[in-house]
Amino acid sequence: MEFSDTTSKFNDPKCSESGMSLAEFSAPDFLVPGDLVAIIATARFVTQEDLNEAKSCLERWGFRLILGQSIGVKHHQLAGSDTARAQDLQWALDHPEVKAIWCARGGYGTIRILDRVNFEGFKQYPKWVIGYSDVTALHARIQKLGWASLHAQMPLALGEKTSETSRTIEQALKGINYIIESPIQVTQIYEDDGPQGSDQSINKLREQGAKSTNDQTVKTRPGEVIAPVIGGNLSLIYSLQGSEEAPDTRGKILFIEDLDEYLYHIDRMIYSLKRSGMFKGLAGLIVGGMCDRTDHEIPFGYDPYQIIWAAVAEESYPVVFDAPMGHLTDNRALPLGRLCTLKVTPTEAKIQVHGKTQ
Repeated sequence: MEFSDTTSKFNDPKCSESGMSLAEFSAPDFLVPGDLVAIIATARFVTQEDLNEAKSCLERWGFRLILGQSIGVKHHQLAGSDTARAQDLQWALDHPEVKAIWCARGGYGTIRILDRVNFEGFKQYPKWVIGYSDVTALHARIQKLGWASLHAQMPLALGEKTSETSRTIEQALKGINYIIESPIQVTQIYEDDGPQGSDQSINKLREQGAKSTNDQTVKTRPGEVIAPVIGGNLSLIYSLQGSEEAPDTRGKILFIEDLDEYLYHIDRMIYSLKRSGMFKGLAGLIVGGMCDRTDHEIPFGYDPYQIIWAAVAEESYPVVFDAPMGHLTDNRALPLGRLCTLKVTPTEAKIQVHGKTQ
């Protein structure tokens, strides 16, 4: 699949063909050899040994490394007390030489320290914040300040991931254009009064490109759009509702992923976000890994694809499922707040990440 020549269409960053704002967030400087990267732990604890693959990658990419004091510290599940982790994050944000902060691990704990940190130093010395999952809360705060960040694999378990996982981190940090490809999969669709909604909704999905074969529906809504990407972990986005970090999704490509959630809880979160208007006015929707979901002895009856389709059935923007981002072996880096081109057909999807030049 080739991208159409959209460069001339989107030279004006203030508007798209649909009239949506295309103004991306400010981006920290892209990294060059010799730049300093800090690894800190904002959530669960990590050991020095957990960082070996990340250390090797940074050396191979030509970057220098400095470790925060939270590395190797254990306070129950966390990498030190809330006060200690907040102080480590503050140190990294304020450090004038640090060009990127790589959060060592997710789990839980980042949201506990957000209100203990000020971002005046970050505004003076902006830098890339890297991580995913629990780090979504920190990404959301950074985006509210008008800055881009990087949804990407953390040092923990980096050695267990694909080569593309680390390669795309390097490309994103250095401002190199790259493309994330996602083959379209097929899932069962149930034509009843469950999460798929009415027959009218099902028919509208099919009119928009969801092809049905033997009671199976291709998980896609075709289209092409260029817009900033925001989002991250579904549970964190849901948890941030009503806070100052709650994302403004209008005119943006929303990305969601999650891990180890009950199906009914996924349904609750999606319905809550729909009722809050988060799926209205999107430029597009990218669904990454929805991994290791859990069910009860009496099945809930609907999978995440059906649940999410129900929330966006009446919309018209492009949608893709199973994009290689999230709690997956292949976890590609996705800049948040930067312009990306999302092109979806009934058989494949491509996400073009724009680096230094577009």
